[in-house]
Amino acid sequence: MKIEKVLNNNVVMCRNEMGQEIVAMGKGLAFQRKSGDTIDPSTIEKTFVLQKHGISEKLANLLEDISELYLSISSKILDYARTQLPNKLDDYLYVALTDHISFAISRHKQGIQLKNALLWEIRKYYKQEFQIALKALDIIEDETGIRLDEDEAASIALHLVNGQLSGENMGAAIQIAEMVNDILNIVKQHYKMELDETSVNYERFLTHLRFFGMRYMRKEKLSNSIDDFFHEQIKLKYTDAYTCTKKIATYLKTKFGWVISKDEEIYLTVHIHRVTNRHYFMK
Repeated sequence: MKIEKVLNNNVVMCRNEMGQEIVAMGKGLAFQRKSGDTIDPSTIEKTFVLQKHGISEKLANLLEDISELYLSISSKILDYARTQLPNKLDDYLYVALTDHISFAISRHKQGIQLKNALLWEIRKYYKQEFQIALKALDIIEDETGIRLDEDEAASIALHLVNGQLSGENMGAAIQIAEMVNDILNIVKQHYKMELDETSVNYERFLTHLRFFGMRYMRKEKLSNSIDDFFHEQIKLKYTDAYTCTKKIATYLKTKFGWVISKDEEIYLTVHIHRVTNRHYFMK
């Protein structure tokens, strides 16, 4: 096998017989070797195929600063994720996930723990990705001896979500962006106000809307688990926000033929109340 590019002493980029980029890993695999040299297949410990052009360059830049151990960990996580998820994962995840894991481990060693404000939403709306991310924590612990917490699992889950929205799914990503933008405009017009885009509640609302859009693309729907009494209480307590939600529901039905559930109405109503109520801006 001929080397096309040396990424570091232990990682090289080659091509297979189909012309696909292959990243090969092994201890000392590229030591004192250069492009055009051959490598002994018996020294290769791990390989993976890159479908997307240009990823090897990004990996090369990344591996100048961090250990290839994190690339190996990411590869194992993505191998597992591909057995669990129905959608194709973008190759850029090798870069994004490797970088994220390296940074998370570095923070952990320094005693820095970052809370993920979206943990609850991610765990609820992206159950499959979150379960895979919990498995990822096991893989990271097996390889490094460090156990990261569920806040990091939520961040890894978001990477998996985003990794399903690129490449051949770019059309879906564009449609979700359009849906999110339209809903934000409905809220702004209803309240005749600009939203504080620097607030935590705005970020939570934006993330909720992205989840919302992805459920539509996946033809998923929240079941009506909220009882009628609670539904009526929310309507009465947050009347203005609920009225805004009904406008959004009309828009979704008219443009997408999507009839949202009572649960989705309630979650939207609560988020809208928070993002438009100045009392909540700093919370």
